[in-house]
Amino acid sequence: MDETSLSPFSLCMHVCVLLHMLIYCLFCYFCSVVAFLSDMSGKSPLYKKAFVFFSSPISRELVTHIKKDSTVLPRIGALREMNLEYFAVDSQGFVTDDERALEELFGDEESSQKADACLNVMATRIATVFASLREFPLVRYRAAKSLDAMTITTFRDLVPTKLAAGVWNCLMKYKQTIQNFPMSETCELLILDRSVDQIAPIIHEWTYDAICHDLLNLEGNKYVHEVPSKTDGPPEKKEVLLEEHDPIWVELRHAHIADASERLHEKMTGFVSKNKAAQIQNGS
Repeated sequence: MDETSLSPFSLCMHVCVLLHMLIYCLFCYFCSVVAFLSDMSGKSPLYKKAFVFFSSPISRELVTHIKKDSTVLPRIGALREMNLEYFAVDSQGFVTDDERALEELFGDEESSQKADACLNVMATRIATVFASLREFPLVRYRAAKSLDAMTITTFRDLVPTKLAAGVWNCLMKYKQTIQNFPMSETCELLILDRSVDQIAPIIHEWTYDAICHDLLNLEGNKYVHEVPSKTDGPPEKKEVLLEEHDPIWVELRHAHIADASERLHEKMTGFVSKNKAAQIQNGS
């Protein structure tokens, strides 16, 4: 990732200010550390104390750079590595949220420098997931295979190999630096690209989740519907969030729509049979 394309605001997020103390959440980039030092160095720092949390393991070079400023060290209340460079979609999924990855890895113009930087970011972010979970995966990937001696292996062919190596290198560092990190493999990580399943993109997804997004006017995970007013007035709008706190959504979201429909019908029938208010509403 090109550091120069990132503003200080995206690198250094001031989360909260309490009694002249500040919590910093930083990406491990040189420019974010420079921005932090500019706030806290000298005779007139912006805050008396700073609590610094890095989103991934910080390099020795950056730590050394912080230590060079003797005025800053006494003002650091804490410095921790959080290992949180990923975005949880739900309890079973996450993304690394790199919008330029497809272009930089598989675009028309090959740039090994940009692609390597992109893979390093992806590897670091994937590895932070396992650091958070305290899991040490056995990394599996599909190695590039030449069709014949005359076929040249391109950078695109080596993407799974390079990504697997990057993740593995990060995990090896975690074994040495993270307390209670497993010393042997506890799970498996499969690194796959779209070529493994070329049919899926052109076949419609038939899960309950996908059909809901197709047929309902959803805004992200928010569904707004109308219910009859209790005062005989106009219908009232109700908001429903399809999230982890909804046990039915969690149970059915990955089920095929046919199976989900049957299970929903069974649940509704059971609810009506046990709920007197629902029986009155249903006219039974």
